[in-house]
Amino acid sequence: MQKITTDFLDWVKSHQDNIETRLAELLPAENVAPEKLHSAMRYAVLGGGKRVRPLLAFAAGELVNAKLEQVAYAAAAVELIHVYSLVHDDLPCMDDDILRRGKPTCYVKYDEATALLVGDSLQSLAFQLISQPQFLRNATAQLQMVNLLASASGSYGMAGGQDIDLASVGKTLSRSELESMHSFKTGALIKAAILMGAYCGDHVEKTHLIQLGVFADRIGLTFQVVDDVLDAEATTEKLGKTAGKDAQNNKPTYVSLMGVGAAKEFAKKLHSEATQALQQFGEQALRLRQIADFIVYRDS
Repeated sequence: MQKITTDFLDWVKSHQDNIETRLAELLPAENVAPEKLHSAMRYAVLGGGKRVRPLLAFAAGELVNAKLEQVAYAAAAVELIHVYSLVHDDLPCMDDDILRRGKPTCYVKYDEATALLVGDSLQSLAFQLISQPQFLRNATAQLQMVNLLASASGSYGMAGGQDIDLASVGKTLSRSELESMHSFKTGALIKAAILMGAYCGDHVEKTHLIQLGVFADRIGLTFQVVDDVLDAEATTEKLGKTAGKDAQNNKPTYVSLMGVGAAKEFAKKLHSEATQALQQFGEQALRLRQIADFIVYRDS
């Protein structure tokens, strides 16, 4: 593993704890009606996951000297959208998985109807958080963030990518087709996390947003390529979800397209392109670079 310093790991732990605390405060309490739905929402969100998307939001916020409190709301909103997608993806009508983040998936723990409502409720809560009047003083930036998160979640983003993924089972996709699918399914929300963190700053240069967008595109794809490799190589215990599911379900992946070795090299190439996009920011982009290293060299 490269460049993963003790200082960075301390930063990660601090911000993971921050977002965990924030999510616990923002989610409805289990003893508030409807109790079962609220219990399931908390079960799905809390106590698991690396929180990569919130970490990216925090790192982008630091780049523009944004207030931590404001970035935390944006980071929470992105994570709620991400978890909603996981809850729905695990349903029998989608990927039909029984394990997520090392514990039974939401529909297994509760039931399918509750899991469906959990996803719906988490999505609504995400937009409730970032649309509240006291969130940002800059109403234009706030509206841009709402629009960005909505676009990243819909048919031109995460939901559209999942639809393409389901329709591609048993098919062989070209590298460009795979890249297009994953830019929707995985990359769009990662890009939203980074840009939303940046929008929390008082002022962000348009050229800076463009370079952050390039970084986001490359590191989002890197994340997916590494995910494909880990699905082929890591254990279920290490991943916290069912390993080998892609091959079992005959889904097109970078591993099935180019093999494990070539996929690893491709991930490193994408990582290099991502970090090059940050050159103009100098040391201010240290945390984004370190997260990029973490993504490409992670083992779970």
